[in-house]
Amino acid sequence: MKILVTGGAGFIGSALVRHILTDTEYDVVNLDKLTYAGNLDSIPDSIKSDRYSFERVDICDANELNRVFDTHKPDVVMHLAAESHVDRSIDGPGEFIHTNIVGTYTLLEVARKYWISLEKEKKDDFRFHHISTDEVYGDLPHPKNMMKGKDLPLFTEVTPYSPSSPYSASKASSDHLVRAWHRTYGLPILITNCSNNYGPYHFPEKLVPHIILSALSGKSLPVYGDGSQIRDWLYVEDHARALLLVVTKGEIGETYNIGGHNEQCNLDVVYTICNLLEELVPEKPEGIRNYRDLVTFVEDRPGHDLRYAIDASKIMEKLNWVPNETFETGMRKTVKWYLNNDSWWLRVINGDYKMKRLGNGAE
Repeated sequence: MKILVTGGAGFIGSALVRHILTDTEYDVVNLDKLTYAGNLDSIPDSIKSDRYSFERVDICDANELNRVFDTHKPDVVMHLAAESHVDRSIDGPGEFIHTNIVGTYTLLEVARKYWISLEKEKKDDFRFHHISTDEVYGDLPHPKNMMKGKDLPLFTEVTPYSPSSPYSASKASSDHLVRAWHRTYGLPILITNCSNNYGPYHFPEKLVPHIILSALSGKSLPVYGDGSQIRDWLYVEDHARALLLVVTKGEIGETYNIGGHNEQCNLDVVYTICNLLEELVPEKPEGIRNYRDLVTFVEDRPGHDLRYAIDASKIMEKLNWVPNETFETGMRKTVKWYLNNDSWWLRVINGDYKMKRLGNGAE
């Protein structure tokens, strides 16, 4: 089987590509525009083989997408390419509308025409898997606002959409497009909505790596508002396993929520990282007594969702998926990875990886 992964140089996409190359015999075509967060260093040369190929292509470019489909003839499309940073979407929503909505539409149309052209057996086996986020559902009641004794609700696959940010609204729009292409044209689709991912190769602007690297440098650790916002944390390699399971075993037309069942408020995430660094890196930058002393509370961002929490019972019951990592084991692995792979994140921070990716389209 040949799998076309869009956004395969991004955080979750590269974890999926690494999983396919190391744990399966499938071929993988990594299609990525290589924007600021796309980094081919996230796919080590040691795991590449003749089963791997890379195409530097924008999903909004129909002509190039047609060429990729004609050249590689994929059996499966796993669509992860997206602009994904909420703060960036607030500052400049246009790029999110263009990539996440127009790009998904363009990819759907190219995939649909390709699928129609296939012989019956290959047409029956073809799948279009759209990878989305729990942020499309909006937010959930926070424990501090709930009556005592009341059960806290969770996002399920039938939770109504109520996105809060330009990012989540653009992802909600793309989800609706994918479902419409299934109902109107019969395109065999699957959708997954995941909770907050963390783990190795995460771009440093995101919360977990930002806190790790800032603490190591003795810089302030910014926390929005009072840090009480709750997220369900999912280790990225657990997510990659779930994605491949859905696209190979899931039922056409179905949606599966993927979560780690690890609800943590943002402040506790920051404190967990600080505690791990106290243990693993006791020698701190000059003038720093405790990593926690670096925590700084900053003005909350507009429309900040209070709580996300995934009910992942469907994928657990239907496909027998469970996360391997708890929040504690996954976060320990993540902190250790950043401590042991400074060459990767230093290149990212210094912009050196951009020179590599821009110097040769094949890189």
